[in-house]
Amino acid sequence: MLNKQLPLIDLHRHLDGNIRPSTIWQLAQHHGITLPVANFEDFIPYVTITKNEADLLAFLKKLDWGVQVLKTLDDCKRIAFENVEDVYNAGIDYAELRFSPFYMAMTHNLPITDVVAAVIDGVAAGIKKFPVKINLIGILSRTFGVENCQIELDALLAHKDKLIAIDLAGDEYNFPGQLFESHFKQVSDAGLHITIHAGEAAGPESVWQAIKQLRAERIGHGVNCQHDPKLMTYMQENNIAIESCLTSNLQTGTVKNLAEHPILTFLANGLLVCLNTDDPAVEGIELKHEFTLAKQQLHFDEKTISKLQENALAMSFLSTHEKQQLQKAKDN
Repeated sequence: MLNKQLPLIDLHRHLDGNIRPSTIWQLAQHHGITLPVANFEDFIPYVTITKNEADLLAFLKKLDWGVQVLKTLDDCKRIAFENVEDVYNAGIDYAELRFSPFYMAMTHNLPITDVVAAVIDGVAAGIKKFPVKINLIGILSRTFGVENCQIELDALLAHKDKLIAIDLAGDEYNFPGQLFESHFKQVSDAGLHITIHAGEAAGPESVWQAIKQLRAERIGHGVNCQHDPKLMTYMQENNIAIESCLTSNLQTGTVKNLAEHPILTFLANGLLVCLNTDDPAVEGIELKHEFTLAKQQLHFDEKTISKLQENALAMSFLSTHEKQQLQKAKDN
């Protein structure tokens, strides 16, 4: 089904949404952190989706257990390393891993700049051991407010040479993009790429704002773009890409069933769109599963599957030379 002559790429993958349940359990035992149940099997439903959630915020609560056990910088480094291993084991050739250092630091009051450094170190150790290409995207977690996002941005920009982009994620509905215009002016000035979660919990106006004011080059999820033909035309003409996540959108209640998923509309309108995992450990999926869903549930043929793979390479924040090298590795 997958085109083996094209790289397999995951561009929307949360490092802090992919903490292994076994690691959460082990770190809790190690640090004496109380969990709600006494055995590991009973803990699984707390950290993975067992049924579709009511909304995005209910889904996001599943992620909280993972960061609550990050008591030391070594814990942050460990989960970053394990994320690289998971990417490699999933047969992915290139991934852009995104993380919110404020979210990872907040439970145990870790120094945020040091959390960024620990993630960078963990990823560096991972790619030394596993032959896979990784870049990091820093997240500003809008849920914690404007001032905390500035603290988070300062920590990320202190390590900007090790990052490829900055993202805005979290509670889109209650913390609209207008609040973060000054933040993303700083991101642009720092020369980093920009991807924004938009059009997931809010409408097309949120996507317009992300593109026009925050200077987004890619939109995370963007499901509500489908309701604005002018927006889709603008995105197509300006190469503003959409990072689609089928299972995630279903589990968060953003789409009611896969047959209604707007990826069909996006492709029909010539938009650059690709398939991604979002939070694989929480969702209980991996990237190949998303392509299987696209084939079985959306009836995508091999040509369309190949197009999604080609789009991922084109949309990636790699340089032209790096894209060529990634493709060349598949040709050999």
